[in-house]
Amino acid sequence: MANDLSTPLTGRKRKPGAKRHLPIARTLFAVLALIGIAFAIRLVMVDDPDGGRPSEEVAITTTRNANEVANAVSTEPVTITADPQQFPAGSSITAVDPGTSSAGSISGLPDMFGALPDLSEETADGPIPRISAAGMKPFDAYARPAVAAVASGRPMIAIVVTGLGINEQGSLDAIDQMPEDVTLAFAPYGKTLTTTVAAARAAGHEVLLEIPLEPFDYPQNDPGPQTLLTGEPPRANLDKLFWLMARFGGYVGLINNMGARFTASGADFSPVMEELGARGLGYLDDGSSNRSLAPQLAQGNRVPFSRADLVIDANPSRQSILAALASLEAKAVENGHAIGIVSALPISIAAVSEWSRELEAKGIMLVPASALMK
Repeated sequence: MANDLSTPLTGRKRKPGAKRHLPIARTLFAVLALIGIAFAIRLVMVDDPDGGRPSEEVAITTTRNANEVANAVSTEPVTITADPQQFPAGSSITAVDPGTSSAGSISGLPDMFGALPDLSEETADGPIPRISAAGMKPFDAYARPAVAAVASGRPMIAIVVTGLGINEQGSLDAIDQMPEDVTLAFAPYGKTLTTTVAAARAAGHEVLLEIPLEPFDYPQNDPGPQTLLTGEPPRANLDKLFWLMARFGGYVGLINNMGARFTASGADFSPVMEELGARGLGYLDDGSSNRSLAPQLAQGNRVPFSRADLVIDANPSRQSILAALASLEAKAVENGHAIGIVSALPISIAAVSEWSRELEAKGIMLVPASALMK
């Protein structure tokens, strides 16, 4: 044992069967060193700004001159043949000066909203009616002409259909069945108001906007969102009024929906009527409240005004409707004119449409409501 301990380490022999330990750490260090040396040599010897990233050159072709029609138009006149179904032979196209005052509209012509640009004022809620710079009033611009009927001296009857615009199909049916001289009143809540109002005006009808006013039993009896209420600041009611007026365009004036309490309050109703006078709109009272101050306020603000004489379908049966129409005829003969209100119920529309065909033979003229509001 003494000899083993005194024997130098360098001279110690490995015992048979003992395992050899590989120098792993030194081997890895040597490999990393070689990789680093190789990378440094590449940077020095090779000029490659992409750092070895793969790349490929591809030829670029332009399409700037590929459109033959566009190239021809830019250099010489081109004849384009229109679809004969869209532009029949013999038709003509009228050129107009593009003096636009709002996007998508031509000065003097209605835009898709249904209002003349010169008679529209932009607000946060959308365009609302106004008197044009030349003094044209929406009431005069959008009223259906009735000069011949008024000049005839015969008794006149105006029929106003209310509650349109909420039921699209019902509204379109009323538009199709009613004579052109029937005035149509649209509620401000329909999802397709722009379409239905445009259809009504295209069919020759003049239109009114229904506005919800506070009844005595509000809110148990609620005419709808944005109802004008008594006791509120005038600015609050005018803000509601502007929202209602911006629902669609092209109407001659307003007609109340309910409102017995509101129309009896001069402090609340007066600012509204002042606004209508300043904007050149008319007002038709539905005749439901004898306490309404509409006649006095309309006269004081020079608002074209009239009051309905009779609700035709208070009892929505054919016999009752025809009896009410007979009473309306008697009023027209007695006073020279009369206005009847009817809802958009199918039975009411059918009865009034049938009745109107025989009216002229009785010596009575059917006229739009505006003809009796001047």
